[in-house]
Amino acid sequence: MGEHFSHESIRTYADGEKIFAEGDTGRDLYVVQRGAVEIRKATKGGDLPLARFGRGHFFGELALVHSLPRSASAYAVGETRLLVLQPGGFLLKIRRDPTFAFELIQQLSHRVKVSNDRLVSLVESSPSAAELIQAMKDAEEPAK
Repeated sequence: MGEHFSHESIRTYADGEKIFAEGDTGRDLYVVQRGAVEIRKATKGGDLPLARFGRGHFFGELALVHSLPRSASAYAVGETRLLVLQPGGFLLKIRRDPTFAFELIQQLSHRVKVSNDRLVSLVESSPSAAELIQAMKDAEEPAK
C-alpha cells in the first residue's frame, strides 16, 4: 500500500503500548504493516487474550462498520507500524483497491470459521456450554 490519501495515516507503537481501549468510541480500521497486535477483553478474572494479528491483518472493523464502542482493547506486540483508515475513506479505499476488499472478506471468513470450530469444540467438551448456546439462540429468535 504505497500511496496514501487524507483518510489514511501511518502510526507506530512501542511494545506493549495501547492502541485503543475497550469502550473507546474511535471508528478507525487498522492494518498491521509491521509487528503484531494483541486484542484483549477485560473480564472479572483479568484480561483475556482474544486474538493476535500480524503483518497484513486488520482489526477494528466492528467499530467501523457498526459504529459501536470498542468491544476489546488492542496492544502492540513488539515495535508495531499500522496503517490507519478513517471511516470516511473506508469505502473509497475499497473502490480504489478491490483486492483490499477481497482480502478483508477472506480474513473475516477465516475468523468466522475459526470461531465456529472453537464453539463446536467447546460444545462437544461441555454439556453446559451446549445449553448456554441453545439459550442464546432462543433469545435471538423473534417472538411469534
